[in-house]
Amino acid sequence: MIKHLIIIGVFSWASHLVAQVKPSTEIVAKGLLHPWAVAFLNEGRFLVTERSGRLRIIESNGRLQDPIRGLPEIESGGQGGLLDLILDKDFTSNRRIFFCYSEPGVEGNSTALASARLATREDRLEDVQILFSQQPKVNSKYHFGCRIVQDFNKNLFLTLGDRFFQKADAQTLDNHHGKIIRIRVDGKIPADNPLLNRPGALPEIWSYGHRNIQGATLGLDGLLWTHEHGPQGGDEINQPLAGKNYGWPVITYGENYGGGLIGEGIVSKPGLEQPVHYWTPSIAPSGVAFINSDRYGKSWQGNLLVGSLKFRYLVRLNIKNKQVIFEEKLLPNLNQRIRDVREGPDGFIYILTDERQGQLLRLLP
Repeated sequence: MIKHLIIIGVFSWASHLVAQVKPSTEIVAKGLLHPWAVAFLNEGRFLVTERSGRLRIIESNGRLQDPIRGLPEIESGGQGGLLDLILDKDFTSNRRIFFCYSEPGVEGNSTALASARLATREDRLEDVQILFSQQPKVNSKYHFGCRIVQDFNKNLFLTLGDRFFQKADAQTLDNHHGKIIRIRVDGKIPADNPLLNRPGALPEIWSYGHRNIQGATLGLDGLLWTHEHGPQGGDEINQPLAGKNYGWPVITYGENYGGGLIGEGIVSKPGLEQPVHYWTPSIAPSGVAFINSDRYGKSWQGNLLVGSLKFRYLVRLNIKNKQVIFEEKLLPNLNQRIRDVREGPDGFIYILTDERQGQLLRLLP
């Protein structure tokens, strides 16, 4: 009996220790200039965008290669520049990548999505094609959105910000401000897009009523998950469904900078979707990834990780039936703005920090 009690006590003590263990990070690479997105090449190498307009390869030993040539013209400034990046699902055979950036034009700038082939020597891009250009262009340095997700059918989702000054446009369907669009890899419109046959609506629109989405990922169920910046408070996590209206700027859990109501000054309204989760005060979220591997233990599998630019930590969310049942702040002493969060092919989580001396970090269990 005493022996059994001792064993039970040891297990209880060990379980307590496991519960108290906090993850740490190790530096994979440093010296990046405001990096924005990371993708995973073979042999432990990485492809990284820098907001200033540089695309770079990081070798497995952390060495930075010279910038890759062949990018289109990019307007870098404010929140704009070279932003998100993903590899095509068929990258091993076609070497094609997709990237989004702030595109200059006569009337201003906007978010554009391009595809290109990474040359065999990996020193330049070839066959660059502009698949999509947000319309209309405006003179703004804010709210580009610009996260890309490729679904199981190989279609592309692209998030588009409201451009800050054009927030009312998020509720009208004749423009791309405050929208998520879905297109094919050749830039054409999928036949099952939700607004394809609605009069006055742009056919590439997937969902609308968004503010500035800087985190997007695909769940194991194939559904799109996003988070977006609120104004002063009201950052949201959403699961954007086809043709749905997510309310901005009619409803919001935030308020104007410096105070004051936005829109109708309410947080809900019939016909407008509610977020899965929201933060007040704002954490300024950027980057998001589900933990699919068992690197961090069974209890973390299926959890959602979100980076915080404002508070400089990582948030872990346990979500059940579209409800957050547990939230934990990780890496509270990191003291760097987290811009991107991705799970690598090795099962580890990788983090990019948005600094003048930005780093690529590996999250250690």
